[in-house]
Amino acid sequence: MKILNGLRLKLDNPNWAWDDAEIGVLITMEEPTKHMRTEAASSGFYDSPWGKRFPRLQILTIDELLNNARGEIEVIAVLDGYWTVLNDDKRVRIVHLGKNRGMRGAINAGVAVSRGKYIMRTDEHCMFGEGYDTILSLQCEENWIVTAKRYFLDPVQWKVMPEHPPVEHEKLVIQGGVKFAGQRWASRDEEQKDVPISETMAMQGSMWLMRRETWNNVVGELDTETYGPHVQDSHEMVFRLWKNDGKLMVNKSTWFAHKHRSFSRTHNNGTKENPANCEYAYSQALKIWGDYYQNVIRPKWNI
Repeated sequence: MKILNGLRLKLDNPNWAWDDAEIGVLITMEEPTKHMRTEAASSGFYDSPWGKRFPRLQILTIDELLNNARGEIEVIAVLDGYWTVLNDDKRVRIVHLGKNRGMRGAINAGVAVSRGKYIMRTDEHCMFGEGYDTILSLQCEENWIVTAKRYFLDPVQWKVMPEHPPVEHEKLVIQGGVKFAGQRWASRDEEQKDVPISETMAMQGSMWLMRRETWNNVVGELDTETYGPHVQDSHEMVFRLWKNDGKLMVNKSTWFAHKHRSFSRTHNNGTKENPANCEYAYSQALKIWGDYYQNVIRPKWNI
């Protein structure tokens, strides 16, 4: 066990070289809910080549990342305030946060220990297209954040749900007058249908990639003091990007699938000691970026 930036970093493979990875992929993981444990148990177990048995749902996203990557990657699983056993692959690093920091703090912690030229972030329970890593990274320019075409995942059957069309472009709106949110943007989908990589206004935030220098020079880190521990992270990053003449792009040459909302939450939304305070984050984001959105962004996009 090595102490790094106040984190406990599990080093099962001491000969592993940090600098070999082109992309550092961060997975932020909170302690599963009781219902999710039941779903995981009902889905069976996975017997690894190393003779160990894991709950199947727990490791599927990591397996997706490893099996579908075509370049050198490091997978950094950030366990936010709990401990579990994960994949034994030498490319997998586990960062254990001794207490829950929330999604924003967990992302910051994962970035702090990553070493790749590119940084990619994903939720738990996501599926990925073959070669997602090279497709996204080779076509990611400076001051860009890139996401991919997003399908919907049945996490129990572990398959894309064909009855739900994928999401490509999203329009940034103020939903219900209370928060920034992305909504499907059918007219832009049609307008940009023959363009493989096109600019968009919003993303779910469940998967994105950027160059390390973009994180260092534009994002810095996600602000937990202003917004609290959890939400509005993707909007914060995109607003900062726009302020620095950057772009949010969607690469339609690859895809990922995120758990559909009809399935139960995979984890608790904050803890008693570290509540999510989502409403506070919504109001803070509007307070900070509302005028800029109304006076600059909406006219620029003609929405």
